[in-house]
Amino acid sequence: MKAEYNNLYVHYVLTVKEREPLIDAMHRKRIEKYITGIIRRYKCRLYSIYANPEHIHILVSKSPEISDNELISRVASSTEEFINREKLLKRPFKWQETFSAFSVSKRDVNRVCQYIQNQPVHHKLNSYASERIRFEEFYQKTIAPMLEK
Repeated sequence: MKAEYNNLYVHYVLTVKEREPLIDAMHRKRIEKYITGIIRRYKCRLYSIYANPEHIHILVSKSPEISDNELISRVASSTEEFINREKLLKRPFKWQETFSAFSVSKRDVNRVCQYIQNQPVHHKLNSYASERIRFEEFYQKTIAPMLEK
C-alpha cells in the first residue's frame, strides 16, 4: 500500500565524529546546499538547515518512502564523500555513527525553523553539550510516563 498524503516533520541532528568543530564557516553554505540536494533527491521537503562547526540541524517533511535511518545514512555518507573529495578540510571528515531524530508537530514547524536559523546566537549562550542534554531530558520526560503504563 502507498501513502497518498503524509505529514511527517522530523528534526534531525547529526554530529561530527568526536564532536570536533570541523565545519568551517566559509564552507557552511556549500555543505548545506549539498545536503539540500540529497534531501530533495529522496522526495523529502527541506524546511530548515544550519551547519554548526560540530553538528548540523535539519528539519524536513519526510517522504514515507524512506526511513529515518536510510535518509540520514545517505545524507551522512554523501556529505562525507563530498567534503573529502572537495578537500574542504585538511583531514578526513566523518560523522558520528548515530544521529538524533525528533518528531515535530505541524504547528511547531515555524518555531523549530526559527530555532535552527538562530543557531549562531543560540550557541553563543548555550554549548552543544548542554543543548544535547536538554533535548534528551525534554524528550525522555515527555515519553517516560507513557512507557510506565
